Amino acid sequence: MADTLTDIYPVTERNKVRRLHERGRYDHASVHAILDSAMLCHIAYVIDGQPYCTPTVYWREGDHLYWHGSSASRMLRTQKPGVPVCVTVTHLDSLVLARCGFNHSVDYRSVMCFGQAHVIEDPAEKARALDAMIDRLYPGRNATLRPSTALELKATMVIGMEIEQASAKIRTKGVADEEEDYALPIYAARIPVMQVIGAAEPCPRMPNGVAAPEGLSHFVPGRRLDEVMTESSRRTYATEDE
Repeated sequence: MADTLTDIYPVTERNKVRRLHERGRYDHASVHAILDSAMLCHIAYVIDGQPYCTPTVYWREGDHLYWHGSSASRMLRTQKPGVPVCVTVTHLDSLVLARCGFNHSVDYRSVMCFGQAHVIEDPAEKARALDAMIDRLYPGRNATLRPSTALELKATMVIGMEIEQASAKIRTKGVADEEEDYALPIYAARIPVMQVIGAAEPCPRMPNGVAAPEGLSHFVPGRRLDEVMTESSRRTYATEDE
């Protein structure tokens, strides 16, 4: 799906990176790259003055984010008429041990997206969005599945949100000590942190002769999850953000 926004998300008091502003990014390429390399987000919103933050699976199509859940969910029912939300995604890339406590840190990639969440009411659009969720994670898989029943679709609610504003914040520099501290005999290091794909464990009740589909060929044991998710997104939306 083609982008409908300009190359930079508008910067206001709501999404401006204030501390260590040099780490901030507002361009679509940086924001979308972080979003597309993850599958879990946290959605912050307020119900009757009480803040909540809910983790859930999401997916991106152009300048829109989507997530789903049970129709009985308090979070989703609250968002039905439309509610302002903040969607965050974070990758922890390394632990950073410096020569003083103040300079200990982590390398990371994070995004905050702001918008008005609303329920997808149209049945056809709702079904299409749920199909898109599967294919965003596992390219081409939906075409091989049993269609969802009317009851299953009724029990599921889909929320959509146009990304009105967004900011990414990225740290990649590893150890960064005071110049005079580098000569101190203190251990300092960057310790990489990553989630990796494990070997598939086929369902023991699967009929003989059923092979893994081509759409899962990039789910290679030992490969980084963020790399796999990025490739899944590119396979599904091949013309976007190239």
